[in-house]
Amino acid sequence: MIIERAYAHVGAYDVGEWPWSVPCVRALLDGGLRFTAPVTFVVGENGSGKSTLVEALAEGFGLDPWGGSHEWRYASHRTKSVLGEHIRFDAAPRGRRMLASWSARQGFFLRAETALDALGREGLAPDERSHGEGFLAAFRDKFLRPGLYVMDEPEAALSFSSCLELLGHIDRLARAGAQVVCATHSPLLTALPGADVVEVGDHGIRRTAWRDLALVDHWRRYLADPTAYLRHVLE
Repeated sequence: MIIERAYAHVGAYDVGEWPWSVPCVRALLDGGLRFTAPVTFVVGENGSGKSTLVEALAEGFGLDPWGGSHEWRYASHRTKSVLGEHIRFDAAPRGRRMLASWSARQGFFLRAETALDALGREGLAPDERSHGEGFLAAFRDKFLRPGLYVMDEPEAALSFSSCLELLGHIDRLARAGAQVVCATHSPLLTALPGADVVEVGDHGIRRTAWRDLALVDHWRRYLADPTAYLRHVLE
């Protein structure tokens, strides 16, 4: 692992203003987020703050908030988010050198909505392949060395079989000494053995087991009886 804890320290703040109004952000202020496994999945409903959280982690590590590797930081001319400016880390033993030296840091931020632009800057020719293949190409060609790899909903571009391939890449990356933090809605990805699953919501941040995730329960119920859900949304 590279980092053991992420946290944020700020002075006075208005709990009614974003991002301090988001419960999982306040949890970072109160005690931070501890990482207990090389792979951490962050799950939660839309608006729960999971994308805000992982973007800030990427920014705090020096990755471009628009997406890309450490070498391409801030290619988008976007400034850091308010939260990203305040993120700090406690290093794991093997991550101390990386956090102590900006030039020693390795990693990649892959976000669904800007992936094609980021992959193009990385020389992966996204126009010559499907969106999903572009995602997988990043893993094959760029996700290789120990470092911090942050992802925001990578399953958005992937089929079921491609998600399984992605899981294999994540597992191999972690075994090679890297650390992965991934925001996702996917019950397939979060089933990775040995991964830590963190659920964000009105409660803030809490760890949970895969089988106890609300998204797993909803998918299980939907696949068992789609009409029980569809009758509420179809006229």
